[in-house]
Amino acid sequence: MTDIGYMKVSVYRKSHFNAAHRLHVQDWSEEKNKTVFGKCNMPNYHGHNYVMEVKLTGEIDPQTGYVMDLGILKSIINEEVVDRYDHRNLNLDIPEFKTLNPTVENIAVVIFNRLRKRIDEQLVLGLRLYETERNFVDIEE
Repeated sequence: MTDIGYMKVSVYRKSHFNAAHRLHVQDWSEEKNKTVFGKCNMPNYHGHNYVMEVKLTGEIDPQTGYVMDLGILKSIINEEVVDRYDHRNLNLDIPEFKTLNPTVENIAVVIFNRLRKRIDEQLVLGLRLYETERNFVDIEE
């Protein structure tokens, strides 16, 4: 039998949510906001179909054969992200974005921090968040 307990393995869970937002800095003039953020500064908001990949890296548990039970990871993602953000206006409905500009970078950091609190610290957490097919952010510890 092969000893695989010492190997680092990565597992992934893909999820998605739909949300609206507006990129806007309160301290700036309307003109500066339009210049910097363009179409993303529309006063009535705009939306994206976000796709998220969560990556966990760690050792395989010799008893279960898992790095982490992906059913449990799915539940955590649903509770911390999908149920919270899906079909919401990030600027208006999500407390963190009342004062934090909801760029894809900031959204990814907020999500990463929410997930990190729920996942075993022995696992390395990575997150990829697609705002569009061509625009995405990667975070990894």
